[in-house]
Parts: sequence; C-alpha cells; structure tokens
Amino acid sequence: MDRRQFLGRTAFFTVAAAALSACGSSDEPQGRYTFPQGVATGDPKDSSVVFWSRCVRADGSAADVNLALQVSATPDFASLLAQVPLVASATYDHTVRAKVTGLPLGARLHYRFVSGSDASPVGTTRTAPAASSTAPVRFAWFTCQDWSVNHWGAMSLMAQEDLDFLVHVGDYIYETVGAAFQSGAAEPAHGAIRFPDGTALPDGSRYATTLADYRTLYRTYRGDARLQALHARFPFIPTWDDHEFSDDCWQDHQTYTNANLPQTARRRAASQAWVEYMPLDFGDVSFSPANPAYDNLRIYRDFRFGALVHLVMTDERLYRDDHIVSEAAIAQAQGHDPINGSDAIGARYFVQQPVLQQFEAQKTAAMGRAPSILGTTQTQWWKDTLQGSTARWKLWGNGLMLNRLWMDLRASAPAPFNALYVVNSDAWDGFPGHKAELMGFLKTQNIQNVVALTGDLHAFQCGVVRDLPDPATGKPVLVDFVCAGISSSSFYSYIKAGAAGTPLAALVASPEVFDGALKAHNPDLRYADHNAQGYATATVSADQLVVVFNKVKPLQADGTVPASPLLQRTRITVASGSNTPVIEDKV
Repeated sequence: MDRRQFLGRTAFFTVAAAALSACGSSDEPQGRYTFPQGVATGDPKDSSVVFWSRCVRADGSAADVNLALQVSATPDFASLLAQVPLVASATYDHTVRAKVTGLPLGARLHYRFVSGSDASPVGTTRTAPAASSTAPVRFAWFTCQDWSVNHWGAMSLMAQEDLDFLVHVGDYIYETVGAAFQSGAAEPAHGAIRFPDGTALPDGSRYATTLADYRTLYRTYRGDARLQALHARFPFIPTWDDHEFSDDCWQDHQTYTNANLPQTARRRAASQAWVEYMPLDFGDVSFSPANPAYDNLRIYRDFRFGALVHLVMTDERLYRDDHIVSEAAIAQAQGHDPINGSDAIGARYFVQQPVLQQFEAQKTAAMGRAPSILGTTQTQWWKDTLQGSTARWKLWGNGLMLNRLWMDLRASAPAPFNALYVVNSDAWDGFPGHKAELMGFLKTQNIQNVVALTGDLHAFQCGVVRDLPDPATGKPVLVDFVCAGISSSSFYSYIKAGAAGTPLAALVASPEVFDGALKAHNPDLRYADHNAQGYATATVSADQLVVVFNKVKPLQADGTVPASPLLQRTRITVASGSNTPVIEDKV
C-alpha cells in the first residue's frame, strides 16, 4: 500500500480544500467527549495548515468518535472558513489530523474540534506569508523536554512570545524512566511514568518497548497544560532526535549495550506513535505502515516563509550509520566486558582523534564511502534543496551540534590522556568525512546565509562552522546556534560525572572552567553555556538574523517551579552576507 492509497483508505489523515459540511445541533448531553491532549496545528504553508487533536469518550469506551474540525477567521466562529468531518479511531489512539487547503495567506486563524455537545479548547494558528513577502519572520525553537527532571517553566515564557511558528529539533519525549541521567528532582506536576509493558535495564530503569508504551509517553507529555498551550497558540514544525526511539540510536539499533542490537518492531512502534501525535503534512511526509522495514517513514522536508526564510528539516537518526568508533572495541581495549562495558568516555565522548580517524578510514574502505549521518539519498536532497533555494536566509532544523568541539591535551595531560580529543562523537564532529562533504558543498556552491538551528547537546552555543575544521585553513560556511534543553540535565553535568576520577576532572571543576576551556580550544566557538536549560527565539529580516537565548532558573530548593523562571537573555546577531555572529550584552 503506497502513501496515497494509505491516506485515501483510512481515517488517519484528511485533506480538505476549505471543506464545509452541514453540522446540525446535537441532542447529546455535554461531558460525553473529552480532548485530554488539547489541540495543535503544524507544518504551515502559505495556504494550508494541518490541524490535530485527540478525542475520547469520557466513559472510557474505545469506540470510534465522530467529530468535526471548525476553522474561522474570528474567535467567535460566527463564520467558518472550513468544517471537516473526522473520525477518532482506537486504531490511531483516537488522534485525528486534517490538512485544510485554500486558506488565506499569512493569516491568523482560530480553530476548534466539536463532538456531540462538547468542544475542544480553541486554538490559534497562522499560515505562511506570500512568497514575495519581505516582512520579518519570528519563531522559537526548542528541544530536550525530559518529563522526569527539572521543570517546564521555559514553556510558559515561550507561550508569552509573539511568534509565527515553533520548531522542535528533537527529544520531544524520553523513552526511559528511572535512568541514571534522570536521577535529578522533577517538579511536583510531573509524577512518575509507568509503562503498560516496558523492558527493564540492569540499572533498574525501564525503556518503552511497545506501541502502548510510546503512546503512554506522548499522552503523558501532552497532558501538561504548558505544552498544550504552546501547541494551541502556534503552528509546530518538528523533527526527531534519538529519544523518540532509543538513546543514541542509529537506524533501528539501540545502544543500551555495545551489541547495538536491531529492534525493528520497537523502531516501528516509536515511529507510529510519533506520527500519531505530531501535526504533520502527509503531502511531504511519507508513512507506509504496511511496509515491514524500519524506515517506513520519511520525515525530512522543507518550508518557505515569504522571500526571507527557507527552513530545511532533516532526520539525523533513521538513515545514519553506526557511531564510527566501536564501543565494544574500546571496552575490550580497556579490559572491560565488550558487550556490557560502559565506556562512553573514550568511545562516544572525549574520543581521541587518532582513534576516530583510524576507525573512519577502516569503515570508509569497507563501505566505499564515508560513514554518514543523513544517508546518501537525504544528503543529495539536502544539497539540491539548499542549492536551489532563492530565499535570503537558509535555516537548517538540525538535531546535532555542528560546532567544532575539540580539546587538545597533548602538551598538558599525563599519558595516556595526552591526546587531541573530539568531545562529542555522537554529533557531527564524530562523522568528519560526512561533515566535510556537506560543509565543502556550501563553500564550492557559494551558498550564503546558512544558519543551523540545533538541539541535542543540552547547552547554549553559537559558533562559526568551516568547510575544514582548522580555523587557519577553513572557510566559514554557516553559523550554528545550539539551544539548551527545556528541562534535560545539562551537558556539563554529564561530562562532569563521566570525568570523575580521571585527569579530565580538572577541566570540569566548574561550569565556567569547562566553558572557558572549550572556547580556548575552539576559537570559532563564540558563545558557550554548557550548564543551562531554556529555549531560543529568532527574528529574521532582510538585513540580519537575531537570536535570543532564554535561560531559565533551576528548580527552587523546595522542588517547585520558580514563579519568575527567566534567569538571563543573551542576544546574538548575524548580518546578511556574514558568518560572524556578534554577541551583544545580556538583556
């Protein structure tokens, strides 16, 4: 069954050209139907938006629910632009989505879902401006919202912003509960999550395994009123990273052990739940549930907002090759269990560059190409899309850090630590050949005004990325803005824990020491705060792009969310035609 057949034969996705249908009054009493995960819109185009909700029966019955989407230009719904009949089926966890076309360009719209005598909360959304528009575009992007640690006060701040849309660059959910990295306190509103099934790990944590498990995560996360408010107010453009399936995953492989075992059924379950709960445009996204392969879903796609912004969203997990450095080989070299040894420091973090080069050369020879993050097909799509773009600014919704993050300890550390390190090899630094291919393409094709909107790292960063990583020889080709996580524990906290008891511990004596060391060893890293939570906004005009990093306070001593969560704002500007970010005073 191909995508068109799937969409045409099921109640999963509805395309409506400003559809209007009769909707008489209902004799049913109120309270029979609820919308426990609120409403959402996504993937906005200049004349279309995808509308989403989940509707269930209040008595707990799994029977289908008939409902209707209503779209209006006014909040009173006195006149409708569209009314679309839908069916919420247990087959898709009672979620519904409809793409309405023929909508006015660049318009603020109101919408709701109605079932019987019950109505959902009213949401607002906005279509993209006309292709010729040069009006400024303003949006926010965010990432890494672990339910189990810290707080979601950043979402309350984001909801107060005046934005055209939101971008999510991954880790919308976390597939584990009770893991070591989730050991910090969480706000009282976020109670423990229990899976219907789940699989236990040796450390006592559990990970989502079945479709029911992943649906439980999305239902729970979307049950938070602050996340619902964001979805109800702004259209949403998501991609995923690893935790939507499995930590540091690649293709359908988990990495909880060094065996890197494939888990195809689990990968497909994770993908289906993501599709069910994201307001995606299936004119761009390809989902083939009858296809038994792990990659039965394609999510890379692009968006245009007037003449100024071309947003390219990539998938950096489903097609990527395994990490270049073998965790099993590093564990064995250290005299540890090659399957269950925990050697993240040395294999995935603080990887010695000669070791990375050796493994990359071996894998390149075996594969006939350099190990890749995007895969060959998506790589060509990325090149073609950026080369053909006529927008002033080319923005890349990118899950993984592009900034160079090295540490040269050859002259300062005792053996065997006296080496040149790649700090994070799960990011683009860990795939140097593939990174050089893409950055070299930007250089040779002279593609200007490329800015990456990045997540994953749990840190705020701004840096210049070159076609070659050496600042003495490389040419700047883009600026990478990395956003800290909404709530996930900081990159600094992870590195500090991993470096304990080694000579590297001195480098993480404090967040300031760690940030200073990284900037000293990476002169293109213009701004660094690796001990942060928050979100980022961007305002794009013809002559400049302005990013504001919004850092929030940690949990209060009593474990509650700060009443005024904002701690600091940092403003960074990139002028059109330049790859030099200007760090302004904190505001």
